[in-house]
Amino acid sequence: MGARMERHEVEALLTLAEELHFGRTAHRLHVTTGRVSQTIRHLERRVGVPLFERTSRHVSLTPIGRQLVDDVRPAYEQLRAGLAKAIEAGRGHDGELTVGFVGAAAAGVVVAAEKHFRETFPGCSLRLKEMHLGDAPKRLRDGEIDIMVGCFPLTGRDLSTGPVLLTEHWLLAAPADHHLARRSGVRLADLAGQTFLQAPCGLAFEGTKPGPGAETFQEILTLVSAGKGIFAVGAHTARFHDRPDIAYVPILDAPVLEWGPVWRTGNENARVRGFVDALTGAPPR
Repeated sequence: MGARMERHEVEALLTLAEELHFGRTAHRLHVTTGRVSQTIRHLERRVGVPLFERTSRHVSLTPIGRQLVDDVRPAYEQLRAGLAKAIEAGRGHDGELTVGFVGAAAAGVVVAAEKHFRETFPGCSLRLKEMHLGDAPKRLRDGEIDIMVGCFPLTGRDLSTGPVLLTEHWLLAAPADHHLARRSGVRLADLAGQTFLQAPCGLAFEGTKPGPGAETFQEILTLVSAGKGIFAVGAHTARFHDRPDIAYVPILDAPVLEWGPVWRTGNENARVRGFVDALTGAPPR
């Protein structure tokens, strides 16, 4: 016979071995008594010998039936435990959730959502981590964080994005003595020929010259103030990083900058969905 047993055969075998009664077995499995009897007979034909002794008043396991039950039960219980663990991880409210954020704008929305999330998921251990521009996507994909709040776009077939939480305009960060710093606003065409710092997150401008690279936001501001290049930043930067050696000038025709949550599609669970709901103020799902 083939070595493979179907799930309904395993369940019928193990349940009947416990109940030793076809009616109670059928009730537990939510099937008819005839279905249980048919399944056991089919299994016995495959084995080649009876697995149960049956009389009008008594059902008992044969020695071979007992051996089969003893062999099958550990694997079945392990399978059930693994499935239950997966369900708990996907639906359960307990466990851990690590939320990363990039920049002061993201930090504001994350902190605002933290209290609501803790009230809804009191059994979940919540950790908040500030991240640098350069390594945030990698840390998300490596599983170091479960959900990230940063600037869009951050896309990939392995990533899911939530709703836009806030929008802001782009500003040009330039040295205070730069000729563009004296303007009330600039356009993209005005940036042609300028040296632009290289960073993982930022607008791409045609006609600009590549400048030094930077991984962190503080590195970007330091290079700008030193006259090594200019860079595009979100409008919140002018509030949180006001410096006399750097001027922030609106880029009048740049697209709007959007911020929101991103997470690994394969890691979506109740806690991830719950934090997204907390970010948006929606009722928990």
